[in-house]
Amino acid sequence: MISNNKYNYYFYTFLSLLVIVLLFTANTLSISYKEALNVFVNTSVLSVFTNSSIYLFGQNDIALRLPFIIFYILSVLLMYKLTENYFKYEKDRFISIIIFMILPGVLSASLLVNSAIIVTFFTLLYLYIYKTTNKHSYFLLVLVLFIDNSFAILFLALFFYSLKEKDNRLIYVSLILFTISMYIYGFDTEGKPRGFLVDTFAIYASIFSPLLFIYFFYSIYRAGIKDERTLTWYISATALCISLLFSFRQRVYIEDFAPYVVISLPFMLKSFFHSYRVRLKEFRRNHKIAVVLVLIMLLMNVTFTIINKPLYLLLPNPKKHFVYQYHFAKEIASELKKRNINYIYCNDEELSLRLKYYGIKSGDRYFVTLTKYDYYEDDFTISYYGKELLTVYITKMR
Repeated sequence: MISNNKYNYYFYTFLSLLVIVLLFTANTLSISYKEALNVFVNTSVLSVFTNSSIYLFGQNDIALRLPFIIFYILSVLLMYKLTENYFKYEKDRFISIIIFMILPGVLSASLLVNSAIIVTFFTLLYLYIYKTTNKHSYFLLVLVLFIDNSFAILFLALFFYSLKEKDNRLIYVSLILFTISMYIYGFDTEGKPRGFLVDTFAIYASIFSPLLFIYFFYSIYRAGIKDERTLTWYISATALCISLLFSFRQRVYIEDFAPYVVISLPFMLKSFFHSYRVRLKEFRRNHKIAVVLVLIMLLMNVTFTIINKPLYLLLPNPKKHFVYQYHFAKEIASELKKRNINYIYCNDEELSLRLKYYGIKSGDRYFVTLTKYDYYEDDFTISYYGKELLTVYITKMR
């Protein structure tokens, strides 16, 4: 009991510190074009969450990302509850939840305006209800149908699971919901067929970290052939197989599949801990090396997620930075306001929509562009740590 209380204290302390870091990081990012579309153009559930937060807390970067940080917190708490009594040792549970919290895919989803962390939360909520009641929440399944198109993967996984369990009600409900989801959202089959299998593997490796993804792939395969298939296994295996199958033909939107894959982390780590402990101490060396490498990669990811701007110093082309699209818009707006410029015409529609979030509206007083012309009246450069990202050119129109 004392040990449990100790690890609970460690967990809540680490979570609190990480949330503070996420709030700080959220304030260092600018709104991207896709995020601006969700604020000003789209009318999805994602837009409702985002605009509700902006309405309550003001039009700033923390308010923009706050709903997703909250969903991250709730997802972590649900995962912690789901793993209660799952591991033999409380230390294993603590390690599992810490790794889940700092997984690249989970951590980045908490900072960006996308549906991935929302899907993760509702999937974990469904699993938690099933664990505590031993019943499927059909109300929740109907609710998530209208939240995001990617829940079709969950419905399909439940259909496969119901066949194994011979649960007739779940067979019919999951099949009907999957059909309705396909009818409402459809499936993108446009474009010339191309193979993106390697790309999909690479993205999964970045979501987990390379070694962790290799072991995840192995644990899914091993559980499948050993008939250790749980509900969580069906969800993760279905998402993984479908994404790899589709990637033979086209590029897949990995954010549709990643939430269902990352939830299997405790299952994977339980398998790893068992494999580690059944070996004599002198034969555990490879396992220890793998753990150290995985932790180093995860800690590097956390560091680069939080402190990413210095990476520009290492890149010859700033546009190659992994969060380039989430930078510089706020700084451009600030520089324009210093010059008392609040209404602009910009030939870059994406930049114009991003600047709108920071109070720079469309007008015909000034022409602002990132392209250098023969004649311009003023300019300024956006730099991070002395590294120039871009130059903005200004011309007064009237």
